[in-house]
Amino acid sequence: MTNILDSCAQTVVVLDFETSGLSPNFGDRAIEVGAVRIEGGVITDRFQRLMNPGRRIDGFIESYTGITNAMLAKAAPCAEVMDEFADFIGDYDLVAHNASFDQRFLDAELKRVQRRYGGSFACSMLAARRLYPDAFNHKLGTLVEYKVLPNDGTFHRALADAEMTAYLWLAMLADIEREHALGQISFEVMQKLSKVPKASVDKFFRRYC
Repeated sequence: MTNILDSCAQTVVVLDFETSGLSPNFGDRAIEVGAVRIEGGVITDRFQRLMNPGRRIDGFIESYTGITNAMLAKAAPCAEVMDEFADFIGDYDLVAHNASFDQRFLDAELKRVQRRYGGSFACSMLAARRLYPDAFNHKLGTLVEYKVLPNDGTFHRALADAEMTAYLWLAMLADIEREHALGQISFEVMQKLSKVPKASVDKFFRRYC
């Protein structure tokens, strides 16, 4: 059984992509990546880059993200940025809000530059659905308001969203420790929590008391 005391403070990288569309399977590309590294429960490093996908993005994406074609024209190519980002994430475990989306783009962009990562993903959105069933919904902005998390009012930019997701991740760990009288929560337990039926969350944590 996974030891729930195996360092909730283990190092993780919380990341977010802004993209030209919904799926790399349909040719969509990353246009911005933002990430923060959490060590010992503290944000210790940040990474943010715009990246030029080699094509224009449509007006909806410009309006939604605030990232313009003019900004991307001056940005480094995706390959250069993703090579740097692979160095930043190394083999650390990864966290994202709606992680399946970000993982698809991370995998696709790293494949283009023949880079890999050694960690695994946890999804803060799936975990939040188990921990905060009373929230109106589990979009990042809603949860930031629900938990009164630090933010500067910026959404749909990669670094801002990554930082808010990091604060949400830390808030969830603190809530679990307090509400379930547990010590430090391992990354692996947070991964398992995301798959637990919502009605079985208390039972899940009682296993570790």
